[in-house]
Amino acid sequence: QLVPSFCLSQARQILDLTPVKELVSLKWNMYGRPYFCFLALFYILYMVCFTMCCVYRPLKPRTGNKTSTRDNTIYVQKMLQESYMTYEDELRLVGELITVIGAVVILILEIPDILRVGAAKYFGQTILGGPFHIIVITYACMILVTMVMRLTSTTGEVVPMSFALVLGWCNVMYFARGFQMLGPFTIMIQKMIFGDLMRFCWLMAVVILGFASAFYIIFQTENPENLGQFYNYPMSLFTTFELFLTIIDGPANYDVDLPFMYSVVYFAFAIIATLLMLNLLIAMMGDTHWRVAHERDELWRAQVVATTVMLERKLPRCLWPRSGICGQEYGLGDRWYLRVEDRVDPNKHKMMRYTEAFKAQDRDNYDKGLEKLDINRDILYKKEPPSLSLSRSTSRTSSHRGWEILRRNT
Repeated sequence: QLVPSFCLSQARQILDLTPVKELVSLKWNMYGRPYFCFLALFYILYMVCFTMCCVYRPLKPRTGNKTSTRDNTIYVQKMLQESYMTYEDELRLVGELITVIGAVVILILEIPDILRVGAAKYFGQTILGGPFHIIVITYACMILVTMVMRLTSTTGEVVPMSFALVLGWCNVMYFARGFQMLGPFTIMIQKMIFGDLMRFCWLMAVVILGFASAFYIIFQTENPENLGQFYNYPMSLFTTFELFLTIIDGPANYDVDLPFMYSVVYFAFAIIATLLMLNLLIAMMGDTHWRVAHERDELWRAQVVATTVMLERKLPRCLWPRSGICGQEYGLGDRWYLRVEDRVDPNKHKMMRYTEAFKAQDRDNYDKGLEKLDINRDILYKKEPPSLSLSRSTSRTSSHRGWEILRRNT
């Protein structure tokens, strides 16, 4: 059985060894990829079921009066006694039960691994899908919280339900590791989110907090009906966040007079946020993409091994027959063997033979030159011996011809 010690960068070189590479390829192509694709399809169908239950959740028209002119709510959540009365409600109940059972199964499968490996190693190794384990566990917890709020008729179930929808669908990216083209990109996303983006968010939070406070103070004395993007402090934070990411343009109403400081503060905000910080983030992500792209093949093989080990531990043993060739067919006993093909490039060895031959010829010519130096010892003390020049010239000519043939063959 494969040992998942490849997570360390130094140990990834083991995957390049021919026996290990052949074993991983055999297990992945015969059993790992079909099982993993089936698991991905099953999870997508499960998420579709959960999404339909959220879309058709029990709602009823609002009967109370509006509290303010900005109140836009027309539907409210039904009580538990009113939620399961029609045939459509019973059909939705089946989907909700499937969703809750799936969340419990996820926790049952994930918690033993956390206790066995440890939270730091289990969530910290990107090759093993660490961040995706956090996502799927949080998703399961949000499902259980939503169930408790539905059973107790507590209003506000839209909060955990929204988090569960986002986390559940983001976890679909975990199954991209089953494809060589998409697998390395999941690691790029993880490194960008938990590396570059986490550091950048601290700077972004400081800038947004400072400028949002300034915008709120500037419009605190203005009529919110004419320019309502900064009518209270939470709305000012959200509007400044949208301005930071250039999602919206700078709010302005040319029918009324805007404060002069709004133009000054918005000018400084546009220079710092849009021109400086966003381009800094793009440069940081580009550097991360360049570093990971040089290791994409190695990272994908590591993902394949991690996925194969995970499937061997989660799925029943009967679904994983022994890999390789039984030795009884060749009279080698009840042992299983793996066929390894060590492919040798004949052109490479041919070029090496040429190289060794030319090196030997150079050594022979040099030895002959030294013998001539011993014969003409008296001339050696007076001036440079012409025989040495002739020998080196002859050696250089023949060697040059040989190396020229070698370069043309290459």
